[in-house]
Amino acid sequence: MRDLGRVHVESFLEMMSAERGAAENTLQSYERDLDDLHSFLNGRSVRLTEAASADLTAYLSSLAGQGFKPSSQARRLASMRQFYKFLYAEGLRTDDPTGVLDSPKKGRPLPKTMGVEDVTRLLTQAEHEAGDPVAGQLNRRRMLALLELLYATGMRVSELVSLPARVLDQEGRFLIIRGKGNKERLVPLSQSAIAALKAYGSAMAVENASAKEPTESPWLFPAASKEGHLPRQVFARDLKNLAIRAGLTPSMISPHVMRHAFASHLLANGADLRVVQELLGHSDISTTQIYTHVLEERLQQLVQTHHPLAKQAKKHE
Repeated sequence: MRDLGRVHVESFLEMMSAERGAAENTLQSYERDLDDLHSFLNGRSVRLTEAASADLTAYLSSLAGQGFKPSSQARRLASMRQFYKFLYAEGLRTDDPTGVLDSPKKGRPLPKTMGVEDVTRLLTQAEHEAGDPVAGQLNRRRMLALLELLYATGMRVSELVSLPARVLDQEGRFLIIRGKGNKERLVPLSQSAIAALKAYGSAMAVENASAKEPTESPWLFPAASKEGHLPRQVFARDLKNLAIRAGLTPSMISPHVMRHAFASHLLANGADLRVVQELLGHSDISTTQIYTHVLEERLQQLVQTHHPLAKQAKKHE
């Protein structure tokens, strides 16, 4: 006889996939979290579907005792909340035991980011290498296109490497990105990103024309991988190698750090937090608020520069 708790977990995952459009990585994360909770509750002789708030609190305490960071505990709690809300909505429970649970206290770690000078050095290095007409120019132009697109749009690396080939045929300065939950958003492209895309497209056309068996791919950045497009791990590795050649510290640079740089630099130059939320594809403004330290610095500078009392204070120094 099948475990009833496992049956309900599978039903929950099907709902999250079909109705919420949850990504495969998200579904796998939910499944791992709930399987771990299931094992813990089995050890207490408690069924997954019948767990009380005290059981779930004990589980979170056990995670803390194992050395799990507050952020990891919070993710497990988020999975539990979704699952028990599902059971309640389906009439499989008459209450939601996660309703009274407090989220683990988390510090607010500031995201790694890059200064404008470092981004410029990286892009300058990629542009210099892309202009070299020796063998392998397609890969170098691809890297430049990847970087320009990433810094121009702030898209997630998974969104970037899986862009469709039809991007090369589009006109105009905007790009439609399909993000989490299959939600689409419109982002503007910089002139340098458009130029890098065109140069990459030209190199692709030359490569296909000279190939004995030219192949068409639905992906903008095709590769001989399981997915058919450039794996994000390969891009991350190549980016670190480029950083070394640019004289930068590779451990401080990744596609995700470039995404943070995009957001931080926009805010530092006066962009509205809601606009940045939209461009990043965050469904909740609270996710974007990790960048408020940038806003705070800018507001302090504005006050020091423009407030009449601040000016008077400087005169008396």
